[in-house]
Amino acid sequence: MTVRRVRTSWPAILIVGAVLVAGCHTTPPAGQTLPVLVSPAPSPGLPAPKRTAAPTARTDEAADNAVDRVIAISIDGLNPRAIRKLGQSRTPAFQRLMREGAYTVNARTVREQTLTLPNHVAMVTGRRVDDKHGGHGYTDNLDNGRTVHQAAGHYIASVFDVVHDNGGSTALFASKIKFTIYKRTWNAHGGPDRVGRDDGRAKIDRSTIDGDNTRLVANLTAELRRSPREFTFVHLSLPDRVGHSRGFMGKQYLDAVEHTDRLLGRILDTVAARPALRRHTLVLLTADHGGSGGQTHYASNNLQNYRIPFMAWGPGVAAGRDLYDLNPDYRNPGASRSSYRGKQPIRNADLANLATDALDLPRVPGSEFDSSHALNVFR
Repeated sequence: MTVRRVRTSWPAILIVGAVLVAGCHTTPPAGQTLPVLVSPAPSPGLPAPKRTAAPTARTDEAADNAVDRVIAISIDGLNPRAIRKLGQSRTPAFQRLMREGAYTVNARTVREQTLTLPNHVAMVTGRRVDDKHGGHGYTDNLDNGRTVHQAAGHYIASVFDVVHDNGGSTALFASKIKFTIYKRTWNAHGGPDRVGRDDGRAKIDRSTIDGDNTRLVANLTAELRRSPREFTFVHLSLPDRVGHSRGFMGKQYLDAVEHTDRLLGRILDTVAARPALRRHTLVLLTADHGGSGGQTHYASNNLQNYRIPFMAWGPGVAAGRDLYDLNPDYRNPGASRSSYRGKQPIRNADLANLATDALDLPRVPGSEFDSSHALNVFR
């Protein structure tokens, strides 16, 4: 059961504390590397998942309530085989996520497409693509000048809506210009583009789009040090860009994954170096698709395209645990593509409601994936 935290101002806390002390004499309670995630069957070069309980036992509720902020990171075009191939020496941040967090390297994209924008819209809305079955309806892999609401024919809520409408602040850091669709869709201010329910208020408080991944991460870490938001979405594109120009899983692609690992490490180090962030920030990491061999990832029935990682790292997260072991209601798909019938694999579209659950907020309206807040990453 999710328990909603009540955020109270410090003056109010001090007043209430003074009353309690005076009347009841009550004593107040004492007050470039990347994270790494692993999958059920360990592959060469990856640490074996732990089967034992974490040393300090905590309830899921207690672990969940420690989280006040979520940083969701999508690494465009990340084939999880690259993490295994590069190993500890070249991907220390990914290895850290797997060692200190809960993970799988056998998650799935949405079934319909292995394209960037349809999968990223799924990540923040918790919906499949097919609008005839409740999906978000955005099928283009480019910014076509419209909104997600127009593609679906009605308002499509996102994790940005839920966080913002419950008093939180949100940010987007993306490295492809086509992510302007996020800004247009959830920063609507009325006018002819409005479709359905929208109060005209921006749902994304800060949007930074910069094709230079290194500079983008520098801007992100500066904000994390200065004024971190309750929900921050980060998109890093280097593996995908190199994959399209030089081929996925080739030398240049692996070099790009290694460089991305260093950027991820800067994000993790920024969080770990600040107690207020380290104790209250959940980092989620996934991808929109993989890729192998050639210079495309468009075939949605190709295992190398639809198999992706999913990782979680932060306070109370089960260290070194496989996500399928933690979640018996989810089915490890092996090498299969997986339909939407029956037990589901962990998908990148679970990200939206895993974030709202960690923040003790309602599910994203209209969402399908993890809509019951069942996906567990905590020990």
